[in-house]
Amino acid sequence: MYHKKVNESVMNYNNFAEFYDNLTKNVNYTKRAERLHYIIQKYIQTDTDGTLLLDLACGSGSLSEELAKLGYDVIGVDNSPAMLNQAMQKKLESDLEIQYLCQDMRELDMFGTIDITVCMLDSLNHLDSLEDIQKVFQKVSLFAQPKGLFIFDMNTLYKHHEILNNQVFLYDTDEVFCVWENHLKNNTVEMQLTFFALQQDSNCYYRTDEFITETAYPIQEIETALKHAGLELIAKFDADAKLDIPELLSPVSERTERILFIARKPEML
Repeated sequence: MYHKKVNESVMNYNNFAEFYDNLTKNVNYTKRAERLHYIIQKYIQTDTDGTLLLDLACGSGSLSEELAKLGYDVIGVDNSPAMLNQAMQKKLESDLEIQYLCQDMRELDMFGTIDITVCMLDSLNHLDSLEDIQKVFQKVSLFAQPKGLFIFDMNTLYKHHEILNNQVFLYDTDEVFCVWENHLKNNTVEMQLTFFALQQDSNCYYRTDEFITETAYPIQEIETALKHAGLELIAKFDADAKLDIPELLSPVSERTERILFIARKPEML
């Protein structure tokens, strides 16, 4: 057998989309959705029924599916057509009423106001500047219902410097072999993911590459960006701690790898 290298893509998950679900089977979307549901019920104050939910950077739709099962009217937004194609395949199988839109979250454009916006699994870390973070926050604030919630998580500086760093990770499944190589530059981790997938029709391994960057930001900078967008930070927790008990929220510590932020758009005066 031999491998053949095909075209590369940059920061759009076009190649990664094919293998994403296979390589993220360890992510418990059901428990994450249950935690979000608990938080929403705890903090929601909108005058609407509080069920219109925007899943920002929804990827392959796994979280959107779980949130829809919990009774939310879900709109999923992602800038990767390949990832949205995976999401649409799941929607066809589940027959859940989820609407998917292909948009860059920095240029978010909704038809009306949203009760709840979520952006999970460090999607915001893919933005490489605080200016881009601010653009997203401004868009979320613009389309948020008064007293609407914005719940998102982000990787921490600790995770980038102590966990991801210049590490190499290997993943070997029945469908694909993946080499994930990191290069840390300041607070940004440049990731090269190389996939080798067996093509049954040709008995060859085909190679594809994905190049991704994630940047971590000081917590204070994120809190300031929320304030500048007219959003009020009401709580923050460790996003990954004790997920087996979604109602048990843990405080942020020095070793927290991903922070869950909960913000609200103030009521209009």
